[in-house]
Amino acid sequence: MSETPWVLVTGGARRLGRELCLAFAQSGWHVLCHYWQSGAQALETQAAVLALGKKCVLIRQDLASADAAEVLFDACLKETGALPKCVVNNASVFEADDALTASAEHLLAHLQTNTVTPLLLGNHLARQLRERPAAAGAHCVIHVLDQKVHNLNADYFSYTVSKLALERGVALQAQALAPLVRVCGLSPGLIYPSGPQTQENFVQASQVNLLRRRIVPADVARAAVFVAENGSMTGCTLQVDNGQHLVALDRDVMFSVSGKGA
Repeated sequence: MSETPWVLVTGGARRLGRELCLAFAQSGWHVLCHYWQSGAQALETQAAVLALGKKCVLIRQDLASADAAEVLFDACLKETGALPKCVVNNASVFEADDALTASAEHLLAHLQTNTVTPLLLGNHLARQLRERPAAAGAHCVIHVLDQKVHNLNADYFSYTVSKLALERGVALQAQALAPLVRVCGLSPGLIYPSGPQTQENFVQASQVNLLRRRIVPADVARAAVFVAENGSMTGCTLQVDNGQHLVALDRDVMFSVSGKGA
């Protein structure tokens, strides 16, 4: 009987990260829940995973640091003695700017957390596997993207640039890390209130998609488990957004409905 696999979920303490941790646990995985500033929520997520009968190890790490990927993997090995079979790069920086206000500091901050560290986590996993006997393609990396990369508008310039780079990195990294590691993308739409949104704005904006209803967070999380467990998928991106990417808007959806935030 094979050992229970581990999944590493970055930003796993809250929102979609929590849903990802729970979905993997429900599918029989142990969970490495990464967090940075959400300690209380991380403990709550850990308790929820343990209640499902699976292990949950909390790892605190600033993904903005240059050595974050290596430090995070060292912590995984120290805590479990095994490499994660799947890495879900869910954590991200999401701060407002536009092309005229974007600074080098702002762009670099988004790129480090949203692009550089996720790619380095995948590369580091492959390097570790090269030194250990493992079935080719049994391990995978899932980069959580955003429907914005398939449906461009100019709002949230630095964030969008960082996610566009990561989206292009999916196919490139899949080629580079084959056959050791599969690499896929996962593109959700608007799932939770973001940035300056009021609740009224969110309720309206969350229905601006082909199905005219809010995206179910658990559906997105289950899609990640599907990718992790389907050994024939690599170099592709699965869109789980109720068709939001097919509804073109000149501005971010939160600015395209009434009830706007600040």
